[in-house]
Amino acid sequence: MAKQKNQTEDSSFESQLQKLEELVAKLETGEVPLEQSLVFFEEGVNLYRSCKKRMQQVEIKIQKLTESMREESMEESE
Repeated sequence: MAKQKNQTEDSSFESQLQKLEELVAKLETGEVPLEQSLVFFEEGVNLYRSCKKRMQQVEIKIQKLTESMREESMEESE
């Protein structure tokens, strides 16, 4: 399972999101056997968590960049 987590963390946000969308589409068909559904669901949860973590990291970086731009702007106006 640790190998799967590392693989999830190493892939790009876009590829993780695409894989998550594919899993959801498969589950929504209702044609996946129960055991396979559980595997897909678990993989989907891991992908969701990874995507959420990456989005939070990006949001923090954007906030810091925006804040530094404001500080620069204030220094220039003085």
